Amino acid sequence: MGFARICLVAVTVLTAVHARCISQQPSACDGLLSKNLSPGYTVSDAALFSSGSLNSAGIINAFTLCRVRGTVSYDTEDMPILNGPNTLTWELYLPIASGYNDRFIVVGNGGYAGDIDEASMMTQLNLGYAVAGCDSGHSLAGSGNSSYAPFLANKGEVKAWIHNSIAMVTNITRALTTEYYTESPEFSYYHGCSTGGAQGYALAQFYPELFDGIYAGSPGNWYSHLILSFLWNGLKAQGSGYMNQDVLDFITDRVVSACDSLDGVVDGLVENPLLCDYQITQLECPSDHSPTTASGEVVCLTSGQVEAAQAIYAGPRSTVTGEEIYPGMSLGSESGWLDQETTLYESFSSLILRELVFDDLDYNILNFNWGSDVSSVDKTASPLIDEISPDLSSFRNRGGKLITTQGWADEYNAGLWPIQHLQRIQAAMGGVDVADFVQVFMVPGGGHCGANPAYSHVPGKYQVLDVLVPWVEQGIRPAEMLSKTPPDGTNTTRKLCPWPANARYTQGDIDDWMSYSCV
Repeated sequence: MGFARICLVAVTVLTAVHARCISQQPSACDGLLSKNLSPGYTVSDAALFSSGSLNSAGIINAFTLCRVRGTVSYDTEDMPILNGPNTLTWELYLPIASGYNDRFIVVGNGGYAGDIDEASMMTQLNLGYAVAGCDSGHSLAGSGNSSYAPFLANKGEVKAWIHNSIAMVTNITRALTTEYYTESPEFSYYHGCSTGGAQGYALAQFYPELFDGIYAGSPGNWYSHLILSFLWNGLKAQGSGYMNQDVLDFITDRVVSACDSLDGVVDGLVENPLLCDYQITQLECPSDHSPTTASGEVVCLTSGQVEAAQAIYAGPRSTVTGEEIYPGMSLGSESGWLDQETTLYESFSSLILRELVFDDLDYNILNFNWGSDVSSVDKTASPLIDEISPDLSSFRNRGGKLITTQGWADEYNAGLWPIQHLQRIQAAMGGVDVADFVQVFMVPGGGHCGANPAYSHVPGKYQVLDVLVPWVEQGIRPAEMLSKTPPDGTNTTRKLCPWPANARYTQGDIDDWMSYSCV
């Protein structure tokens, strides 16, 4: 029986929980409006919607549902209080009883958040889950723009953003779920990617008792150093180091051509970039050679571009010790570097350094000292936005399971980071195998939280819950994962393997996941 069967959290949020038959009539849904809640919690709206009547980013509700909306008023320490200075907005979708699978799930956020991921909520609803989501503790206005994000100046909202918002919304929405169905869910799950992946690691670290199973995809859980990698990559690619999309595609094409067959089949991607021994210097132009033909075709790289690529592969390094600050980008990911070169450091690095680290809106990011300023980031930002403790023993001891997926060709996050964090978790556990509670599935050619446009033949929808649920509920440890729905519209499927295993072609159709084995 999962922790969600225990009504302790529900009791603390709802001061009275009454068992009654849910008829799925409007009165049953409307009745949630009148619940007596703990201070700081409010229900603002509860309404019944027939199947097919709600549309979230093209996803239509397959079941009749009760949609509940509300807020959490919280203080600077993220404690719910009456008339608190900060507000978290949440939603809860409760499917009709005949469609309900007796499971509760919360979805996470992306980027700076500020809104509710209703599309993900609808996806989970259509699988039969009672599903909740929130805006992470601030509004879209608080997320601001590429020049200023107001919420970063509010320590309470910053802590809620990644560390605490999911816990706050879980308390109220799971209690309401219990009230609606007259019994608590059998099991509770969390599902998030990117910032949502960081939120997943925050739950395992700070709130290990809340969820039975956690999916934390493409996790930005070392956020303070992730934004330093954005800055490093952006600055290294300025001036003579700049690589336009044609140049980036040229590099990727050459890398894939060199290392495609390492997994036993030529399928247009690199299965494991760590096994790919390719030197970017091979692409440097001879001194008397133009990098492009008369028609504009890229045929080689300038010395400045080679140096920039080498720096991006290496990742940010301390100018004093030479130590790695964050891992670099992987071979085969180059086609997705344009945002690294142009926008990510302005939208994330600049804002977090100015508002959160140095508290100076006029701070010039060009002055960042890679020898001495990293410690300032670690002191000021890390406690608020990082979730990197390798000690997840409390989550393990309560029987929790965690799955991470990570694209090797992720446009934003270094593919190697989740592997490094997994190794740190294993070291913290005394070097023993931790695959009994945490697994990382690497995605060859995979992008950030799904498909990378450069690899349109690579499926971008990972069937995480198909393996996480049996792991939690039946103790069946995942040995492989199905990935499907590539952007090119074909029926290609791929097999994802738990690290350190890789998919190896055996026989059959190369576009069928059953033609591969994890070895």
